[in-house]
Amino acid sequence: MNIPTLMTRIAAMRGHPIPISSQPAPLDTDDSRVITASADEQIGSARGVATVRNIVFARYKGARPNGSDVVLRMDIMRPTTAGRHPLVVYIPGGGFVVAAKIGAGRMRRYVAAAGYVVASVEYRTTRHGSTYVDGIADVRAAIAFLRARADEYDIDPSRVAVWGESAGGYLASMVGVTNGDKRFDPDGAGDVLAVVNKFGGSALGRLAEGFDPETVAATNADGGPIARYVHGPNAKFIDDDPAALNVADPATYAAAGTPPFLLFHGSDDRLISPVQTAALHRVLRAAGADSTRYVVLGAGHGDIAVKGGEEKFWTTAPMMRIITDFLDRTVGRSS
Repeated sequence: MNIPTLMTRIAAMRGHPIPISSQPAPLDTDDSRVITASADEQIGSARGVATVRNIVFARYKGARPNGSDVVLRMDIMRPTTAGRHPLVVYIPGGGFVVAAKIGAGRMRRYVAAAGYVVASVEYRTTRHGSTYVDGIADVRAAIAFLRARADEYDIDPSRVAVWGESAGGYLASMVGVTNGDKRFDPDGAGDVLAVVNKFGGSALGRLAEGFDPETVAATNADGGPIARYVHGPNAKFIDDDPAALNVADPATYAAAGTPPFLLFHGSDDRLISPVQTAALHRVLRAAGADSTRYVVLGAGHGDIAVKGGEEKFWTTAPMMRIITDFLDRTVGRSS
């Protein structure tokens, strides 16, 4: 069983099942690059990468509902070649309930072998009574932590990108569009040059748009994790406060100066509607930002396979080269 699938089962056991639609959403491919899903040419375990695990980068005293501390850790993969390397902060998914830094190991290693320091980070979720504002703060804290230790990890602190999947894709988008926004980054220590968002949300009140009615209702359920991640632990309905929903939508902040975006969505994603990345992509482009979106025909929600074997559509060398080519263009390889 892969890590994301395991995380969905853990979330379900903790009373937070992740709804899966019985039908795909209508497909929007306007201004997008359409490619057909393929499992050919799987990546292996790349060489020339050193790994350090469980580095504590943030501690929040008494922040859990039971009064215990929240300790956030990261795993770092870096090339063994000499020189300074750009930093890519990987933000895992987990339905805003869990954030397991162990996922996407082969993909992270592939990017590290291509010349990037890749840090997979934990962040606070609804299990901690936290909201997306806390999640953004955690990602920026990780970036600031690594910038302050650039010498130790051979990082070029001026070249930073974020890469997230699912819930992590949403947070990556929010980090990118709020560069320089004092509400989310008071000291400017978390600014980034590029964003990779794989099948993440944007308008959180419409995550299930186009899915079957039961999935729409379950996604927007009274007191569910989406409502609580936007409005706080005592939230009831996701649409209780439309103004707050707007503040939580990365599309709200799109501007010509927004860093370049690379967006992906599977046409058969049954967890987060492809409408999400399509809408964000349109708004970014309309604002004058650099945005590229790929629709992967036949692919689902990353490693969370509804159909057997579809998780392999995302772990191919051609798919990963799209990501590294984008990073090479926007952030640059090792110096």
